[in-house]
Amino acid sequence: GKELCEDPHLFVDGISAHDLHQGQLGNCWFVAACSSLASRESLWQKVIPDWKEQEWDTEKPESYAGIFHFRFWRFGDWVDVVIDDRLPTVDNQLVYCHSNDSNEFWSAMVEKAYAKVYGCYEALDGGNTADALVDFTGGVSEPVDLLEGQMATDEVARNQLFERVLKVHNRDGLISCSIRATTVEDMEARLDCGLVKGHAYAVTDVRKVRLGHGLLAFFKSEKLHMIRMRNPWGEKEWSGPWSDSSEEWNKVSKSEREKLGVTVQDDGEFWMNFDDFCQYFTDLILCRLINTSYLSIHKTWEEEVMRGSWTHRQDPLRNRSGGCINHKTTFLQNPQYVFDVKKVEDEVLICLQQKEKRATPKEGKGENLAIGFDIHRVELNRKYRMHTAQQKVAGSIYINSRCVFLRKELKEGRYVIIPTTFDPGQQGEFLLRVFTDVPSDCKELTLDEPPQTCWTGMCGYPQLVTQVHVVSADGLQGQDTNGAVDSYVIITCEGERVRSPVQKDSRCPNFDIKGLFYRKKPKEAIHIEIYNKNMIMDTFLGQVILFSEPNERQEQHTLHLRDKGSRQDNDIPGTLTVRLFTSTTLNNI
Repeated sequence: GKELCEDPHLFVDGISAHDLHQGQLGNCWFVAACSSLASRESLWQKVIPDWKEQEWDTEKPESYAGIFHFRFWRFGDWVDVVIDDRLPTVDNQLVYCHSNDSNEFWSAMVEKAYAKVYGCYEALDGGNTADALVDFTGGVSEPVDLLEGQMATDEVARNQLFERVLKVHNRDGLISCSIRATTVEDMEARLDCGLVKGHAYAVTDVRKVRLGHGLLAFFKSEKLHMIRMRNPWGEKEWSGPWSDSSEEWNKVSKSEREKLGVTVQDDGEFWMNFDDFCQYFTDLILCRLINTSYLSIHKTWEEEVMRGSWTHRQDPLRNRSGGCINHKTTFLQNPQYVFDVKKVEDEVLICLQQKEKRATPKEGKGENLAIGFDIHRVELNRKYRMHTAQQKVAGSIYINSRCVFLRKELKEGRYVIIPTTFDPGQQGEFLLRVFTDVPSDCKELTLDEPPQTCWTGMCGYPQLVTQVHVVSADGLQGQDTNGAVDSYVIITCEGERVRSPVQKDSRCPNFDIKGLFYRKKPKEAIHIEIYNKNMIMDTFLGQVILFSEPNERQEQHTLHLRDKGSRQDNDIPGTLTVRLFTSTTLNNI
């Protein structure tokens, strides 16, 4: 570092997005990720752990060892990377990433360390901002295609997206965006409005802004959706509405302007209205940070991390590389993970990452597998592996990228995720991460059926397996003052009880829930009771009693509700529709 300047420092006046300028490498994606990183102290202190000790001290030159230590998140762990201080230069100028201050070197050093992780600087050419953000933070990146989502024209979708972007920003996430270049000539082409194609921008703020001056602002609730971003080049800004010197800012009160820190400088940072943003930008990356600290002021996501592998074996029950759902006979021979949604509805984020097959730098990167996953809604008490496909509720795309991401609103209940390679027989390691608002108790399903253990010699082994599917009820007795019913069902079989979520305000609830029972006494009945949820005590609405013999193929019955006790013949208003399936092969369902 000494050879490049007299007074070298890692940081001059702290660290900020303005320290970054892209060099000769096509790595604006890396620079954009760095500028996002620079905007959050808690984040860059993880990547540059002991930055105070790493600084050059002019008083004590002998204490400087010429090596630097950084950390990146790789496949579930923070990995240490140590580099020396030699940086690629031409004519005494840094070739790659550099700072405004000629004696500030943190960005160049992080870039060098990152290149080391990837094998060489060339490996950083034309990379992926989404991956870099994950490597810097251990977060999870969701790519959003604004064209495909028709965000420019669909106002409802656009408003929902803004709320999502705001939520990620408020929970301390990192956001980056770009305008897709479709041709080589398009790369870095500047549009009339000042934006640049094929180039990554860092989003630095997201706000709802009040319009109007003085009291008008007080009474008029008109709020604008605004987004601020920065061009990693530190110049070339948007020149449309709400740009630095535009007249629109006169509509915003002085105090609101100061709160937003609107500065008029060609520093590459500028505001846009979210509607305009969706007109011009094509791609958005939302990197959600997973803060597991309970001291955090922000609401954070709950994370479950599962490590697994696709391994090929001849025995169908042991094989764990069955390929995607197109391969019907082997699809369920993949790893399976069960999790619960405990709210009436929850936003679930799932990220499947494959372990990169690292080759030597000469050979380039090992080829990624095409990977993806499906989510099935299963029985509320499922504890063993699925052997027949249940109800598929979502599926990711299949792609040979490092990560596949899916965001889905799911109803209360139990679900199974099946991560797969596209083709059967392919092998590799993966990391599966599940994020929910409430802990989901995710775990791998490893057993095919209940183990045959018997302590007393009296208990007998399960002989049958029965799946009970409670489809719906009809014409229930009105309970509340408005005649509505908040009902739930309890299925009981040989002492095991399964309770459904509550169906609000309906006399004809569509339950669509399943329970799974391994039965030792095939002659014993299965009870299904319906209750109305009340503040103090729940009221009984009726029951049905069923017997199920093997090989009744998915028979659907609609049965009249009966009373409890000896008056079982007395019908109670309402019917229940159920479907049963029973098999003597315990791993049939």
